[in-house]
Amino acid sequence: MSSKNGPPRRTVYLFCQNWDISTSREIDRLSAAATPDGIAEAAERLGCRSVAMTYNDPTIFLEYAVDVADACRARGIAAVLVTAGYVTDPARRELYSHVDAANVDLKAFTDRFYHRVSAARLQPVLDTLVHLRHETDVWFEVTTLLIPGHNDSDAEIDAECTWIAEHLGPDVPLHFTAFHPDHKMRDVPPTPPATLTRARRIALHAGLRFVYTGNVHDADGGRTPCPGCGAAVVERDWYVINGYRLTDDGRCTGCGTALPGRFDGPVGRWGARRLPVSLAPAGR
Repeated sequence: MSSKNGPPRRTVYLFCQNWDISTSREIDRLSAAATPDGIAEAAERLGCRSVAMTYNDPTIFLEYAVDVADACRARGIAAVLVTAGYVTDPARRELYSHVDAANVDLKAFTDRFYHRVSAARLQPVLDTLVHLRHETDVWFEVTTLLIPGHNDSDAEIDAECTWIAEHLGPDVPLHFTAFHPDHKMRDVPPTPPATLTRARRIALHAGLRFVYTGNVHDADGGRTPCPGCGAAVVERDWYVINGYRLTDDGRCTGCGTALPGRFDGPVGRWGARRLPVSLAPAGR
């Protein structure tokens, strides 16, 4: 997708669920005013504890992403990437040395899918995940968008989950999310909720401990269990948190078991609301 050599290019997958954002000319115009210091100042002013970079992939604007991350971290604000993980090794090492967390989209678990649908390859993405797990202290999670007929077979899901358990460990959160027809893949139906439930069951059977479903209302798929006592320590409904039973440092309030992750309690009640943000300095 991107390295530090050559000009950046847009990357829009055939099934991109946010293609209108990633190709918007309005984003290009607005980004000219989004200096790294301006973003960090706005985040601090609004009380944000982290800033996430996404749409388009942060590897496309690697140098800018690094500058934003450094400006945020200088103010005690965590830097997060939402990325496809498709990046060369030198660029990978540079980028992830500046951030605190990442969500990596593992588009599928076959090279055939990556080649035909994403114009990419699978192995560099797997290399990114292994790098994050074994060579950094970045907290990362994995998301797979399940597309009917393309990457949702039992065999492929099982292969992905088995690989994650073996190479990344059982505690890396895995999110299965629902596809909706969009961009250049409008001939494929939406993902049935039952597909997500089936995928989650396969993942749990493979030994993964924190598996979630997304883009659907699913109480079981939005629940985080305590590894110690089994109680639901986080209960989610889409973007809304309905229950939160963790201490500020991520321990179960019932039995005291520490959960893997990054925690900064207490939980808020922001939900799915969006807030327009002005990057003008305070007082202007």
